Amino acid sequence: MNTTHSMAHVIPRLALLTASFLCISVAVLAAEENPCPKPKISECPKPVGDEVPELLSPPAANGVSVCLITRTDTNPYFVKMKEGATARAGELGMQLRTYAGKIDGDSESQVAAIESCISDGAKGILITASDTKGIVPTVKKARDAGISVIALDTPLEPIDAADATFTTNNFKAGAQIGAWAKAQLGDAAKDAKIAYMDLNPTQPTVDVQRDQGFMDGFGIDAKDGNKIGDEDDPRNVCHEVTNGDEEGGRKAMENCLQKDQGINLVYTVNELAAAGAYQALRAVGMEHNVLIVSVSGSCSGLKNVEGGVIGATSQELPMQMAILGINAIAMAANGKKVTGFFDSGANLVTDKPMAGVESIDTATGIKLCWG
Repeated sequence: MNTTHSMAHVIPRLALLTASFLCISVAVLAAEENPCPKPKISECPKPVGDEVPELLSPPAANGVSVCLITRTDTNPYFVKMKEGATARAGELGMQLRTYAGKIDGDSESQVAAIESCISDGAKGILITASDTKGIVPTVKKARDAGISVIALDTPLEPIDAADATFTTNNFKAGAQIGAWAKAQLGDAAKDAKIAYMDLNPTQPTVDVQRDQGFMDGFGIDAKDGNKIGDEDDPRNVCHEVTNGDEEGGRKAMENCLQKDQGINLVYTVNELAAAGAYQALRAVGMEHNVLIVSVSGSCSGLKNVEGGVIGATSQELPMQMAILGINAIAMAANGKKVTGFFDSGANLVTDKPMAGVESIDTATGIKLCWG
């Protein structure tokens, strides 16, 4: 468990960054015409500005204590989330404590963090849950104690176990890269051999939605959209877990290659897993024969898109999620609790645009990246 206490003042650079990020993100949200191509797993996330415009300019909440609990503190995605939460909490006069699991999937540390936040008298908790079902009883304990709980990035199961959720529409993010991969492969898509680099065995919602969204975009029947691995399309060679890191991605790819060395398409849950998968492919001389797609949009990930390691990625906005989460806690502290499921936006980033698949290039994506 890693714990960091907040700044008591605003760092000017971060304050400017959060302000500009809000402007960028509002534009992205406004562009979302069909945020749920297939709302099979959960209800559609809604654009923030349309639903609760006050979330973009909340009142101060001087002295209010809030906790941020992420899955790890090493993944650049969560580092950027922490940066956004820290800056916004400082701007609004709030006291922030941050916690993180030892590895992705470490739910025990997250449970202990919630217990600490309850004991410390926190008024709000922001959490990216590792076990979206298993954490619910502890979340209920916090809410019963009068604490507002906001899920970031990964909806809880059920989704209303949290007061509100700010997240990428992960199904759509997966569908974006699936549609791009199908277009990129052309006629060869009907005979593709696909490896899936998933997150962890608990199948958190972010993991399921990206995986199933990819299949939807590629044109594969995912069967039960709430479960990974039950489909029967012969193009799917394997599903392996990566814990969302490079070493996990490398081992998962090695396992898949043992099943079929004809794999020519790799879906990855994030860009760290993609980098590991690429290492495994390069070790056997296959790096030029396999197309890799991913989700995240980190600066290092976009460099890999630019360098041809990853063909395309769906870019998330983690700083925006955290800023909106802090704003929601500030509003609750001022007597207006925010409830609902909100989309923080995503862009498909590639330097190989395909007709009929909307995308931006890496030069544009790098202006919005994190990590």
